[in-house]
Amino acid sequence: MGRNLGCERTPDKLVISGGDLFVDNCNVDKTMRVLENADGNIFLGGDHSITYGLFKGFAKKFTNAGLVVFDAHPDCYPEDFVNHENWVYHLIKEGILKKENIVFAGLRAIDKKEEKFLNDKKIKCFYMDQFFNSEEEVCDSIMEIARDFGSVYLSIDIDVLDLAFAPGTGYLEPGGMSILQLFYFLKRMRNLRNLKRVDLVEINPNKDNNDVTVRIGKKIIEIFT
Repeated sequence: MGRNLGCERTPDKLVISGGDLFVDNCNVDKTMRVLENADGNIFLGGDHSITYGLFKGFAKKFTNAGLVVFDAHPDCYPEDFVNHENWVYHLIKEGILKKENIVFAGLRAIDKKEEKFLNDKKIKCFYMDQFFNSEEEVCDSIMEIARDFGSVYLSIDIDVLDLAFAPGTGYLEPGGMSILQLFYFLKRMRNLRNLKRVDLVEINPNKDNNDVTVRIGKKIIEIFT
């Protein structure tokens, strides 16, 4: 599949919202309402559950909202309460996100119940072993899918990177993307005309090694600003 130049443009700068958003660890519903009403187009986590609230607000603001997720895990485990392991499940179950409007990249650690959910919903997934054949073809495919969304929300879980590159996160997974691979994808993604919001999640400085992961996170944000 050839590179689709029609879905790219000269990058505009996205803006990080000033200040912190209030998070109440004892009241998830309250926290999600804060996130749902948040303004801005770049957000830094926090665990991946923040994307549930942020995308919920995004979907109210933009028609035919789509979600591109770079993650080692699909976060669609069927549980009753929203958390970092099932926020995708809840977005789809509650009708906030159309099942055809999400695409995963970099998956490599999937529970059997999650695999069933992905297969039943026919969700578009690009697994890590597909990247070894042609990362350019994978990126072209993701860009082509995302181009058809009304607006794109891009969510980046730092554990999409191999654990050798990003030790400062909670759920380390071997066999992930290299830094250069991820940067290649993100620099292509930033050129989408319909890219409206980005988040970066799951960086934990307390688990980092010489601020390696924090520095990578800074470089990722610089791609979009």
